[in-house]
This record gives sequence, C-alpha cells and structure tokens, in this order.
Amino acid sequence: MKNIAPALARTPQGLLDGATWITTPDPVPPAGQRPAYEFRRDFTIDGAPEDAHLVVTAHGVYEAFVNGRRVGDQQLTPGITSYRTTLYVQQYDVTDLLSEGDNELVLTLSDGWFRGRVGAHRVADSFGTETAIIAALTAQTPAQTFRVVTDTSWTCDVGTILAADLMDGQTTDMRRRDRRIDGTPAIPASDPLTRDVHRLAWSPAPPVRKIECYRPRRIIRRPSGRQIVDFGQNLNGWVELAHLGPYGARLTLTHGEALDAAGDLTLEHLNITIAPGHPPLPVGQVDTVISRGVAGDVFEPRHTSHGFRYVAIDGLDDELVPTDITAHQVRTDLSQTGTFACSDPRVNDLHRIAVASWKANTLDIPTDCPQRERWGYTGDFQIFARSAAYLDDISGFARKWLTSLADDQHVDGMITNVAPDCGIEPVPVIPISFDGSAGWGDAATIVPAELYRAYGDPRVLDEFIPMMRRWVDYAAAMAAADRNASRRARGVEAAPHEKFLWDTGWHWGEWLEPDTAFNPQADPAIVATAYLAHSARLTAEAADVLGDLPVAEHYRRLAHDVANAWRTEFLRPDGSLTIPTQANYTRALAFELIPAELRHRAADLLVRLIEENGTRLATGFLSTGMLLPVLADHGYADVAYNLLFQTDEPGWLVMLERGATTVWEAWNGIDRDGDPHESLNHYSKGAVIAFLHEYVAGIRPASAGYDRVDIRPQIDARLTWAEGTLLTRHGLIRSRWEVRDDQIDITVRLPAHTSGTLFLPDGTQCELGGGDAVFTVARPRPGQRIPYPDTRRGLTLRG
Repeated sequence: MKNIAPALARTPQGLLDGATWITTPDPVPPAGQRPAYEFRRDFTIDGAPEDAHLVVTAHGVYEAFVNGRRVGDQQLTPGITSYRTTLYVQQYDVTDLLSEGDNELVLTLSDGWFRGRVGAHRVADSFGTETAIIAALTAQTPAQTFRVVTDTSWTCDVGTILAADLMDGQTTDMRRRDRRIDGTPAIPASDPLTRDVHRLAWSPAPPVRKIECYRPRRIIRRPSGRQIVDFGQNLNGWVELAHLGPYGARLTLTHGEALDAAGDLTLEHLNITIAPGHPPLPVGQVDTVISRGVAGDVFEPRHTSHGFRYVAIDGLDDELVPTDITAHQVRTDLSQTGTFACSDPRVNDLHRIAVASWKANTLDIPTDCPQRERWGYTGDFQIFARSAAYLDDISGFARKWLTSLADDQHVDGMITNVAPDCGIEPVPVIPISFDGSAGWGDAATIVPAELYRAYGDPRVLDEFIPMMRRWVDYAAAMAAADRNASRRARGVEAAPHEKFLWDTGWHWGEWLEPDTAFNPQADPAIVATAYLAHSARLTAEAADVLGDLPVAEHYRRLAHDVANAWRTEFLRPDGSLTIPTQANYTRALAFELIPAELRHRAADLLVRLIEENGTRLATGFLSTGMLLPVLADHGYADVAYNLLFQTDEPGWLVMLERGATTVWEAWNGIDRDGDPHESLNHYSKGAVIAFLHEYVAGIRPASAGYDRVDIRPQIDARLTWAEGTLLTRHGLIRSRWEVRDDQIDITVRLPAHTSGTLFLPDGTQCELGGGDAVFTVARPRPGQRIPYPDTRRGLTLRG
C-alpha cells in the first residue's frame, strides 16, 4: 500500500464528487476535553478489487481504517493550513486493504488545529466550532466500479479516544475496544466553509510521518513510584507504550524537556503568563491511557504531539524495560540535501543540535518550538530559511507555509505574526495586535528570496510577488503616515526624510537582545526602517528576475529613498551609528545600508563592540544569525571564529557544555545552577550553522539555484579540516579542506555542466568546471585578513 503523489490529472474537487461533509450531532464539550469520533460505514463489494483509492480531507485531524487496518503512513492529516482559503486533500491506494464481500471503512476525527487549543494563548476554535470530514472510496472490480462516499448513511460515536487535543494531550480507554460501536447517524456539516470547494488542493509539501525513533537511555524509578524515561534527545512527537498494566490501570504520561534539582520532571519553565496578574497557562503535554489488561495492546496517541526528552509515567506498578517504550519523532518527511563536519567535535555537536531543533520544528509548518507555543512564527523561519536550505529540500515545505502566509495577509498588506494565523487573537487581556512587526512580516520577502537563491525557480517569485509588494507597500505607508512620539516631541516640522522612516506600530525589535529589556514603547525606526529598505530591495530584484521592469524600478527607488532616510537618521559621517549596538551594525552591514566607503570603518566599530564585551555577542533574535557572516565578509573571519568558540555565556558552546540536545530559546536555557528557562527547543539561534556550510566549508551559490558556485572556505587555525556537501538540482557539490603542516589541501567537486570559482586563502582565484579538482596552497599568515565582499542577502543572483 502506498500514498498517492499529488501529481494527479483530476482535481481534488472532482475526486470528491457526490460526497457530503458530515459531522456529529453531539454537543461540543469544553476545549481540551473533546473526544475523537469514529465515523463508520459497512459495505459489500461484488468481485475482487483490482484498484481502489480513498480520497479524504477534514476540518480536524483524521485517520482512516479499512477492515481494521490503518490507511497509509501519513500522520496528523490533513495538516494545518489557513483553512478558510486552502485545505489540502490526501489520496491513498487501498487496493490491498479491501476484500471481496463485506468491508468496513472507519474515519477517526479529532479537533486538531482546526478546533483544538493552539498557540501560547491556548485559544480554541480558531477556524470553526464544528469538526467535519469528507471522503470518497472508489474501487474497481472486473464487473463494476464501486463507490462509497460520506453521507448521512454513516454512523458516528466516540471510540476509544475520550479526549484529544494537540497541545493538552490524548486520553484513550483501551477497554472500549471490546465493544462494537454502532453509533448514531452522522449529520451534514453546517459550517458554510464546507461549501467552498475552490479551496481544496494538493499539498506541495511532503507529508508528515514518523521519521526517527528513540529507545530509552535510562529509566529512573522515583520514590513516589513514578518512572521517568530519558530518551537522550529532545524531539517532537509521541511515545509508543507496550506495557499498560492490568485491567483498569490508569497510566498518566507527562512529557517535558528537563529535570529539576531533585531529579523529577519539571514543566514550570514551559508555562506561559500571557499578561501581568494572570496565572500561567500550563503547557499540557499529558496523555492518559486506561488498560484493558490484554497482552499485546499498544498505546500510541496519534491525535496529539509533544515536545520532550523525558516522559514521566505514573500509575504503573510494573518496572518498565527499554523495549516497552519507544519515542517517535513526527515531522514533515523532508529529503536531506546537505552535510557538514569538521575536526572539532564541539562544532559538529553544535551542528547536530541545530539540525535536531530544525527537525523537531517541522511538524507540517516551521514552528518556533514544539511544546508551549508551536506556532508558525514568521520571524523564526525567515531567520532560519537559509540554514534550512543547506540541510534539506525545503522547496515544497516552504511553499506550503508561504501559501498560508499569503492567505492570511490583511487587506492593507499587513503580514500576520504567525502563519497560519490561528490562536493568537482575540485574547481579551491583550488589547493590541502583534501583527505587522518588522523582521517578522519581512518573511514575506525574505523566504521567497531564499527559495529562489537555493533552487533557482522563478515560479516561487511569480507566485508570491503580490504578497511581497503588498507587504512593502504596507510598511511604506506606515512610515509615511505618522511619526514616532519621540520625533513629535522635538517640536519641529518633520524633515523630508522622515516620511521614509518606519517608526510607528507594534514591533518586537531586536527581541531577546542580551542584557536589554524589551520596551514596546521604544522607537523602532533603526530596525524597522532597515527591514523596509531590505524588503523593498528584494521585491525590486524579484521583479527584475520576472522581467517586470517598471515594478522593479518602483521598488528600487523606494529602497534607495528608505536607505537614505536610514543613513540621515542613524549614520554619522565617520561610519559610526547613533545607536551603536552589535545588532544595529550587523544589520546595517548585512543589508548594505552603509555606503561602500564606510563599510570597513563600521565593521571595525562592530569588532570593537564585540571585544569590549569580552569577545561575546550581544545580538538579539533578528541579527544573531547574520553576525558571523558579516564579520567574515569584512575580513574578520578570526573574530567570527572567536565568537563561535566562545565558551562563556552568551554563546553557542555554552549550550553543549550544559547538556543541550537542541538549541535553546534563551542563552541561559539551562543556567549555571542547572535550572531550566523557557523553551529548550527553539531553532532560531541555530541559524549560525549557515556560517558552517557557507563560510567554513565555503559553499555558496554564485547564481540562483547553483548554476554557478563560489567555493570560499574561511580557514582557521583551530580547525585542521572541514567538509560540506550539498545536493542541488544539478548534482552534488563537495568542498573539503585539510591543513597539513604549512599547507592546505582543498578538494572540490562540482556537478557536470556546473561552473564556479574557488577563492583560495592566499587571495587568488581559480575557475572550476564540473568534476573533481584538488589544490594545495600555503597557510595564511597569522592575523592575515582577506575580505570576501559579497552581496549575501539580495537577489542579485541570476538563474
């Protein structure tokens, strides 16, 4: 049995002809306590089925069973989208599951993202208050074409799953397996949304599956009788438990990321206080199973998902052994395309935990963390998109998410804080909207640009340039419409350049900047205006690629005017900034806001700030991933390596020294006393690994999609070798360097029909063709700096 690829001749709408959306007549219980319903249909087939396909989608999360056997290997279908505009449909080959004569089709449906509690604020019913499902099974026998569709002839009732919520957890009573559930007749769904067939589509992304599995590293029995299972790895998914105890035993499985000082599981660092004076919202992540005492029963809660390394099991008197329990990582089935390794195990471990965080946050959309929020934050993915493209083929995955981002764009062009836009509003205790923040909304321009850079397919720009333009127009209108209170307080008429300063609205700014308290009232202009200039430039370059020269010229002029306004307000004639932070210098250099003649002066000032801070970074959420590349681009690769190898907080290696298996949200995710803080599985700080692929191994595109390649390894004495590979649309790229005595051997492989340039450590350049090439050069002198000027973040690359 196999899942059917979405490249089908017929549309989903046509394959569901004659089927009716059905739902349950039962009243809706409170959120978090809603069961999964089983919709059932018995039918008879005359003759042996030769070909049979099942087409399904739902408002909620569904599973399908034919004659008691689960259909397919996809999980948490149909996934999360902006359901009001886009809903994906799945098709399965079920020929091998049917038989001549009597058959049974069961569809199990739970709240999922559609109606469950989602996000940090635990808002329920984000898309509707009624779960519903639609399906059509078509079977071909020698004598007939047989068809079963959802309608009111189906019955429904609560099955074994008494409660199912993606964040709170799942409760299953195995004893209910012992009875036949005939149920009551299903009723037609009343949600008007079900009548919109135009939103049905095939997903461009790979499906969600169980990918990696983990066995326990250790099992700890607490004095209370609780057993804590340590899987040795933070992950996202669920556990499969095969030891359920005697009849009636009620087992509780609590999932978390850390142990407290006493060695017990703690969840306190994952609870969220949404407003001052309000009690924290518990993270949930608790599953319950009631045993029927039958050997061979297995509990696998496939209607929820958790972020965890540890599972605490209460209620089981028997001693668990490692073969009793397995953790499953559940994520989008992305194809790996890139690798990195070097001579320093710490750097390899840093790469490993960044990859682990990325994997744990790819459950159908790019999430910020897999436990307490699990939102598709725009800021997180725009930060990590370049790194992700060095790891996996994200072309379909990112396009699926961008579709939701475009679906949810406001009429005025504002981009939502999360995509799909679910669960963040309305929140009565928070009267403001978080949407439209610079650096978050700019995912609308940055992510399409990164996809074009990595894959060279202009169709992604063509598909999303309307969203890009509307976002930039919105930001430009915000800049022109009003002035920040601090500027109005000057008591003078606005200067001409101020109409291009974006200094109003809600902005997260340089979120989580070390030793800097977040102030939502602060003037956002130095950050927001920089992103406006950058996004206008990306939009101009996208229009250039698409051949729309008038549009390109319009946004190029806007980018020029906004950049000039930024310089007028924040750049001094000597290259220094009026607000001199590491983040501001990094962003200004990365976005080329500083004129060429002042860039190296600004880079010198950035390095001075780093050294004055004890050679420690002080960048926040938006700029940390850009810091090391900016330093290397301006001749300070040694300083970039100094930061990479920093073992004092804040720094990446601190996480490893304190036992991290995924990247933390906060630099002190586990503090010096061993106490956990915030999420321990946030991939955004892991964006540093793009530096490893692009600067240490030295692989980067010289044209979109790697038609031409630059190999620019940055050699450092603390490494004796480094290697990276990347599978592109043309074939495999490999770059490896190794230090031997006073020389460096560099080996490069390019695919056939691909050309490139190797930038050697002595400053010379060599042209490359397809195939293998080996070069030997002298080691750089100590302190020798060779800048590699590069427009890193633009679309000046051409396919």
